[in-house]
Amino acid sequence: MSIFTSVFATAILLLLPAGSYSAQLPQSDIDLLEFPLNLEYLEAEFFLFGSLGYGLDKVAPNLTMGGPAPIGGKKANLDAFANDVVLQFAWQEVGHLKAIKKTVKGFPRPLLDLSAGTFAKVMDKAFGKPLNPPFDPYANSINYLIASYLIPYVGLTGYVGANPRLQDATSKRLVAGLLGVESGQDAVIRALLYEKANETVKPYGVTVAEFTNKMSQLRNVLGRTGIKDEGLVVPELQGAEGKIAGNVLAGDENSVAFDRNPEEILSIVYGSGDEHVPGGFYPKGADGRIARSHLHTA
Repeated sequence: MSIFTSVFATAILLLLPAGSYSAQLPQSDIDLLEFPLNLEYLEAEFFLFGSLGYGLDKVAPNLTMGGPAPIGGKKANLDAFANDVVLQFAWQEVGHLKAIKKTVKGFPRPLLDLSAGTFAKVMDKAFGKPLNPPFDPYANSINYLIASYLIPYVGLTGYVGANPRLQDATSKRLVAGLLGVESGQDAVIRALLYEKANETVKPYGVTVAEFTNKMSQLRNVLGRTGIKDEGLVVPELQGAEGKIAGNVLAGDENSVAFDRNPEEILSIVYGSGDEHVPGGFYPKGADGRIARSHLHTA
C-alpha cells in the first residue's frame, strides 16, 4: 500500500461517525469489543454513584443509549482520599465507554443491580454463610474498597483473554489501552487494601486479607477453570517466584496476568457459575451478541 493510500484511508476513518469503524472490522472483533461494555457500564455506574451519588444518566446520558437506570446505587460514606480515587476511576470508566463506542456501535446499558443487597449476597456466598449484619459496600471506605475488589479485576482478565483472539490492529490497540488502565485501577485497589491487609473489618472479626482471599476463591469456583484469581496474602510458594506471601498483584507462576473468556466472566458476574443463568449484578443478563447467545440457549 502506498503512503498516499495509507494516509488517505486514515483520514477517511477519522471523518467517520462514532462506531462506524466497525464496518471495517471482522465480526468476531466487534463481538469481543462490545462484550466488555457490560463491565464498563457496571464499573462506571458503581464508581460514579459511590463518589457522586448519581450515575451516567446525569453525567453522560448519551452513553446509556436509553438503557434502564441502575438499581440501588448510592453515594458511599467515603473519606476524602478514597472519594478522590473513586471519582478518578469513575471518569476513567466514562472515557472507556466513549473509546469503545468510537470503534463499535455498542448497545444500551443493561439493567444493573448495584444495591447493597446484591453485594451482601456475593459476600455471603464467598464466606459460605450469611454475614451479620449484611455486608454494605456503601457504609464506609474500607467496605467500598473491598467491594471494588470485585470489579476491575474481572474486566482486566477479560481483556487479557480477548487480546490474542483479535484480528485487527485497531481492535488490539484499543484493548491494550483499556487493559493498561483497568490493570492500574486494580493495582491501586489492591495496594490500598494491602496496606490494611491485617486490619479487622468491623464488625465481622475478619481481616481485609481474608475478605480478598474469600472473594478470589469464589471467583475461581464460579469461573470453573482453576486458579485465575488470588487474594492479597497467599502461601509463600504461590507468591512471586515462590518466595513471598505478599501478593499485591495477582499473576501466574511467572507473574503474568491471568486470562478469562466471556463465558467465565458471565459465570462470575451473574453469581450463578453458569453463563446461561443471569443474576447478580445483571438481573436480566448482559448484552451483546456473545452474552445474548448464551441467554438464548439457557
